[in-house]
Amino acid sequence: MPAPRRLLAFALAAPLLLASCTTDGGDSDDGGSANAGGGSDGDLSVTVITHGSAGDAFWDVVQNGAEAAGEDLGVDVDYQSDGDPQRQAQLIDAAVNQGVDGIVVSMANPDALQESVESAVAAGIPVVTINSGGDRSTEFGAIGHVGQDETIAGEGAGRELAAEGASNVLCVIHEAGNIGHEQRCAGAATGLGATVTPVQVDINDLTGAQSTITSQLQSDPTIDAVLALNSAVAAVAVESAADAGSDASIATFDLNQDVIGGIQDGSIAFAVDQQQYEQGYLPVVMLKLYAENLNTVGGGQPVLTGPGIVDATNVDEIADLASAGTR
Repeated sequence: MPAPRRLLAFALAAPLLLASCTTDGGDSDDGGSANAGGGSDGDLSVTVITHGSAGDAFWDVVQNGAEAAGEDLGVDVDYQSDGDPQRQAQLIDAAVNQGVDGIVVSMANPDALQESVESAVAAGIPVVTINSGGDRSTEFGAIGHVGQDETIAGEGAGRELAAEGASNVLCVIHEAGNIGHEQRCAGAATGLGATVTPVQVDINDLTGAQSTITSQLQSDPTIDAVLALNSAVAAVAVESAADAGSDASIATFDLNQDVIGGIQDGSIAFAVDQQQYEQGYLPVVMLKLYAENLNTVGGGQPVLTGPGIVDATNVDEIADLASAGTR
């Protein structure tokens, strides 16, 4: 296990290990009864259900984190995803019917998932939400949320863009109906203190996305920055700027090898890193601790994993971690 993972696993699993020491063969007054949460037989099953699209490098890292936590903590983790909110709801319903011990779910479209998430909670299955929908998590009965606050992250991106000298920014939304993307663009406008224009593209049609961004840059030469909300879109935004003969700076949310390479060669100014490995890893830890001790984390507030800014000052260090699938 890489050193960062070992440290994270130790730090977060320490309360669990201490609880195990005090309940297994200890001298408790009740004769060594199970923990407050009823205990776990070591076969805890957790289903992770996200809205990620197949082949999306961002969600591959989330999956890596969840599966690594399962290996570290002895939890059976089943990762599933579907970008269609109705099918995602069906996956939640199927997990409930299977009687899993915990569910992790990203809520890009909270309204579409509300009934299914609340049904899981009503069935006695603890739920941790991740990535999107944090403002609805407690309402639906989840025991916690892990992710970044999209408005705060957007504001951070806006401030970085302002420092780059931008004043007219194109914000590229790649998933229709994803409230988190709208919050990023709105936050960027606040942080920038100037014009941020949202434009809709389809993450499943990157050629079309490139054409749309190119058209926007050609039609408005005053656009001096493009903010992508996805690493794959950032790569086509670089090509769009070249196609349009634009000097607009390119910035993005999230990392992949292309974005890291772009920051290193100067074609991408910076990336807002929400550290999605943690969004996979931490919920499994939280569900394990809840099963063992009824521990909860966050006090009703989200556990924030970002934003962190990756730019020329730190990209080389990040590159080594990304190659291991943890960033």
